[in-house]
Amino acid sequence: MNTRREMLILSAACALSAPARLAHAAYGEKPESFSGDEIVRNGHEFFGSIARNLAQGVETAAKRWGRPNAYVLGQEASGAFIGGLRYGEGMMYTRNAGQRRVYWQGPSLGFDAGADGDRTMMLVYNLPAVDAIFRRFGGVDGSAYLVGGLGFTELSAGEVVLVPIRSGVGARLGLNLGYLKFTPESTWNPF
Repeated sequence: MNTRREMLILSAACALSAPARLAHAAYGEKPESFSGDEIVRNGHEFFGSIARNLAQGVETAAKRWGRPNAYVLGQEASGAFIGGLRYGEGMMYTRNAGQRRVYWQGPSLGFDAGADGDRTMMLVYNLPAVDAIFRRFGGVDGSAYLVGGLGFTELSAGEVVLVPIRSGVGARLGLNLGYLKFTPESTWNPF
C-alpha cells in the first residue's frame, strides 16, 4: 500500500491540507451542507493560484445542484491509451459527520490518450450518510491540456452527484466513459 501512496504522491502535486473544522459524529448521520464561500476558501487553500477558475466552477455547480454536503480533497494519477485507469486518495470532509480517508480507482474507455497527475477537489451533493460514498459513480469525462490544466466533470450514482474539479500536470487529450469506485482501503483493483 505504501508503494501506491508513494506513486500517487510522486505523480500528483502534493495536496495542501484543508482545515479540519469538523465536529465528530456517527458515520450514519446525514452531513450538513457547505456554503459556496466555504468551498471557495478551502479550494483556494488547496489549489492556490487557480482559485478564480475554481470559484467560477463552484458557482456554476451551486446553480445546478445547490450546496454540497461533503467535499473531498486529494490527489490522483491517471493514464490512458483508448482504455485508461485512474487512482486517487484523499480526505472527505463533512460539516457535522467528521472526516474520512477515501480512495478511488476506476477504468475508462474512449478516445483518450495521455497521462496526468492532479490535485482534486470533489464536491459531493445529496450524500445521505458518510458511508454512502463507497460505491461506483459513473459518467463521461473529457480532457484537453498540455503541461497543465483545470477540468470539471459530473459523476453520479442514484441521487448522489460528484463534481470532481482537477488541476494538474501532464499531457492529456480525449473523451471517455468510465466510473470511479470509492473504497475505505487502498486497492489496485479498479473494478
